Amino acid sequence: MKNELREQLKRQLKADRQIVIAAFKEDGMPEKLLRSLRQSVDAVLTTAWHTAGLPDSTALVGVGGYGRGELFPYSDVDLLILLQDAPDAATTARLEELVQLLWDLGLEIGHSIRTVDECLTESAADITVQTSLLEARIICGDEQLFAELQHRYHAAMDPRAFYHAKLLEMRQRHAKYEDTAFSLEPNCKESPGGLRDLQVILWLVKAAGLANSWRTLATSGLITQTEAKQLMEKERAFKDIRVRLHLHAGRREDRLVFDVQTAIAESLGLTATGSGANMRRASEYLMQRYYWAAKTVTQLNTILLQNIEERLFPSEGVAVPINERFNDVNGLIDIAEDDTFEKTPSAMLEIFLVMTERPSLKGMTARATRALWHERFQIDAAFRADPVNRSLFLRIMQAPRGIIHALRRMNDLSVLGRYLPNFRKIVGQMQHDLFHVYTVDQHILMVVRNMRRFTMAEHAHEYPFCSQLMANFPQPWVLFLAALFHDIAKGRGGDHSKLGMADAEQFCREHGMSDEDTELVVFLVENHLTMSQVAQKQDLSDPDVIQAFAKLVGDERHLTGLYLLTVADIRGTSPKVWNAWKAKLLEDLYKITLRVLGGEPHSADNELRNRQQEALATLRLYGLAPDAHEAFWKQLDVAYFLRHDASDIAWQTRALYERLNSEQPVVKCRLAPIGEGLQIAVYIKDQPDLFARICSYFDRKNFSILDAKIHTTRHGYALDTFLVTEQNFAKNYRDIISLIEHELCGLLTFPEPLPAPGKGRLSRLSRTFPIQPTVDLRPDERGQYYLLSVAANDRTGLLYAIANVLAKYKLNLHTAKVMTLGERVEDVFLIDGAALGSARNQIQLETDLLDAIKV
Repeated sequence: MKNELREQLKRQLKADRQIVIAAFKEDGMPEKLLRSLRQSVDAVLTTAWHTAGLPDSTALVGVGGYGRGELFPYSDVDLLILLQDAPDAATTARLEELVQLLWDLGLEIGHSIRTVDECLTESAADITVQTSLLEARIICGDEQLFAELQHRYHAAMDPRAFYHAKLLEMRQRHAKYEDTAFSLEPNCKESPGGLRDLQVILWLVKAAGLANSWRTLATSGLITQTEAKQLMEKERAFKDIRVRLHLHAGRREDRLVFDVQTAIAESLGLTATGSGANMRRASEYLMQRYYWAAKTVTQLNTILLQNIEERLFPSEGVAVPINERFNDVNGLIDIAEDDTFEKTPSAMLEIFLVMTERPSLKGMTARATRALWHERFQIDAAFRADPVNRSLFLRIMQAPRGIIHALRRMNDLSVLGRYLPNFRKIVGQMQHDLFHVYTVDQHILMVVRNMRRFTMAEHAHEYPFCSQLMANFPQPWVLFLAALFHDIAKGRGGDHSKLGMADAEQFCREHGMSDEDTELVVFLVENHLTMSQVAQKQDLSDPDVIQAFAKLVGDERHLTGLYLLTVADIRGTSPKVWNAWKAKLLEDLYKITLRVLGGEPHSADNELRNRQQEALATLRLYGLAPDAHEAFWKQLDVAYFLRHDASDIAWQTRALYERLNSEQPVVKCRLAPIGEGLQIAVYIKDQPDLFARICSYFDRKNFSILDAKIHTTRHGYALDTFLVTEQNFAKNYRDIISLIEHELCGLLTFPEPLPAPGKGRLSRLSRTFPIQPTVDLRPDERGQYYLLSVAANDRTGLLYAIANVLAKYKLNLHTAKVMTLGERVEDVFLIDGAALGSARNQIQLETDLLDAIKV
């Protein structure tokens, strides 16, 4: 009989589930699916309960989400088996049989067996239990016993303590999810602005007896009918996404990870648009909708939490007038009248300006926030054209403090996007370029924040050189404007630098900025990518490269502004992208260019003389004889001295001057002077596959090569220098240095055949958003060398795979610049052009390299 019942109930659950899911795929109504799945499980539980033979004074209660009356496809069924008294042996046996039956049916149940007293004890000790009982719902059994639980539970509820506990819990949860609704892989249930935030509000008002739904919240005056409608719409959207995530994964899954975003988007009827560089994926449309919804939830939650707090903790706030439009109420800015923004629309910008002027103000009251939220639609073309409003916006950008808080608040309340319509287009827009980890709007605000920090003494230790430059920069707010516009045209199709330049120029003209400041902002937006490209992809020892860059920037103000924007921009993409090596390249380019702009010719002779003199000064500190370096330096050409810093020249001279004609390889290693990674010098009689052999060793050690300088002395020795990084260098660098010097020397002393390059695994992000690998080979302006550029998804063994191909072609390598941008790699090699021979060989080299870098 039990087996028959079990099989019957399993068939019933399966059939109901198939019908419900099929209906959802037809009508796309998540609430109907959640309700229908709950009803199906209710029916099965009721049948199982009645056949269990439990005493009459027991009840089966749904708690948590299931108690709320909804069930997601793969969510747990949270149950409370409520008893009058502690169970005897017979009742215990029946309970065990019931629970086993429910598990056998395939239900993922989370259950507890308690008396009313035990429920109250657990509730008082654990906020999670207290919250789950708040949504308790009887399924079957003793209704009087359940009513007793409800009565005693609500009588014991302390709404104020519950409010504080849930607020703390919410803050801890937000911190776990990086305190942002704009995570690129959000959890639609737990992330800030997600379903859980909506549930917290409903729990708080239920606990306080203020309301039990969004509609009753509106009638109680805590929110407006419009706000209630918005919250219901966002809740439905999140439930829809969560249902689709469960169905797609075939299990409980609440994360919108990259792997599933496209599938979820397509299930919602979203499709990609455009093509090539201008393509927008279906997933990008999905995520932009998600972020807009999460942003709305976050803002309305702020209003609601303030309103609930005022009901639970009423206080007589004294309104201290700020001006005729605003008051200070307990450290929050409030509007003087309910219709302040309606009567004086410019106050919607003024309120942010006032907050920058008064550091004592920690935020806005719920009344001010709500009024601003609802009146933001008044910010239209006429509002933007008003000279008063243009002046207010510029004053916010020029404020001595609080700029970032103001811009972020303006963005949260959609004021910034309404004042700058093109900014509104990039709110919540994802960037699938494998190195940006923020949406475009959040990245822009991060760059403005970085730029602002250059002006703040408390952050001078983070960016000492940038802080020094900014301290002497006139009108730094002009740079903040350039940062605000630098990526504003992302996703519009075409070159975003050119399109953003036009936006910036229009803004500057309309806001009455001087021709000089306008030209600077436009220049910075148009060229915000140029300095990093020159520093990381071109040969800074080439006077022509420096002269061309100096001609582009024109003067010190443009150079300094571009340098500061470049540093702020790179540091605002991802924590992984910035490193000390990039910092050094940019600083070197800045200083060399500044000397040229100051009238000092950047000639090879001057640079050679300066570096040699500086290196000799360092060697004297080491105690070397005045002529100790001469024999070694005679074997080095001008290119060596131009490509190495004076400190590197001194270090290598000290290590090698006594081993000029060494028959054995010399490997020297030290902590890199830039403060990150290790610097490794290899000195050995030259051999065709040396670069590949060294890369093979680094590959096996999982070292990342940031830079390589390849040089051949006049007497046929290779002098190669590498900058490498690895996670554990800082912990035990002395042991690692000794190991590298010993192992690499042994490997080069007794060379073995080069191993076949491995096909390293791509990261999950790279697998989801693969880039088309590219190889570009072209002669330099003099035709003496070839520039080889390779772009591909990053993976272990990639550089060795490239080096292996170059070794097969017996190509002489002069420099290698390895640029890692998150999950994307862009490597640039300078190789000997003579060895390439015919155009046919060049085409074949490109083909072989493409084959090598493909996964």
